[in-house]
Amino acid sequence: MNAPPIIKGMLFDLDGVLYVGSQVIDGSIEVVNKVRASGMPCRFITNTSTLSLASLERKIKALGFDIPRHEIISAPQAALLYLSGKNDPVCRLLLADDVKQDFSELRQSDTDAQFIVIGDIGDRWSYSLLNEVFNNLMNGARLIAIHKNRFWQTENGLQMDIGGFIEALEYTSSTHAMIIGKPAPAFFQMALSSMGLAAQDVAIIGDDIDADVGGGQNAGLQGILVKTGKYRQSHAEKSNVLPYYVINSIKELPNLLRL
Repeated sequence: MNAPPIIKGMLFDLDGVLYVGSQVIDGSIEVVNKVRASGMPCRFITNTSTLSLASLERKIKALGFDIPRHEIISAPQAALLYLSGKNDPVCRLLLADDVKQDFSELRQSDTDAQFIVIGDIGDRWSYSLLNEVFNNLMNGARLIAIHKNRFWQTENGLQMDIGGFIEALEYTSSTHAMIIGKPAPAFFQMALSSMGLAAQDVAIIGDDIDADVGGGQNAGLQGILVKTGKYRQSHAEKSNVLPYYVINSIKELPNLLRL
């Protein structure tokens, strides 16, 4: 196999590449250790919006990965960074309770919010909740989506993600959500800036051909699609994204990078 050109840094998607739920993908711990031991800068990026940064770090360590907190970049943290740059914003947070802990210093209101922040809230979705948010938006609130994924892989199979709810709210309120996580170019730039590397010198490995690979390549990175996690051949064939390389699992990455 020919290695991608000029790869000086790696971005790893988490869920679907290193693990699925609480199940570690075969060989992923060893590969991460090998890449990091080579001296190549790494960042571990995720759209996961059900875990606070502290909980995400604990989960990763409990699964056996030796990844320091500063190398983990989550979409909720990117949203918090964005909102913290505003002038004392009032927010309505449709987030998992654990993630809300990271946003506790922000002012909150269900009726007078300037920003509606939406992440994964599981079974709490209902028509009445959607209608409340619709009215928030019609009254001038801005919609912020932690991500807009279509679906994700769980230990029990594929599950619908929040993208459909975001799309419905955009359509009914004639607004466009600000997407914070992948595939937003600003999210990838945050990771690149923390490594001090240019986009063309970095590869992204992910199981989502659109958000991971497509988003990364739109930001100038080399895209590597892995056939684990949410990967489905039928979906990949329908996508307009052409990954730089497609591998069966993360176990093939060291050979691809000639490590």
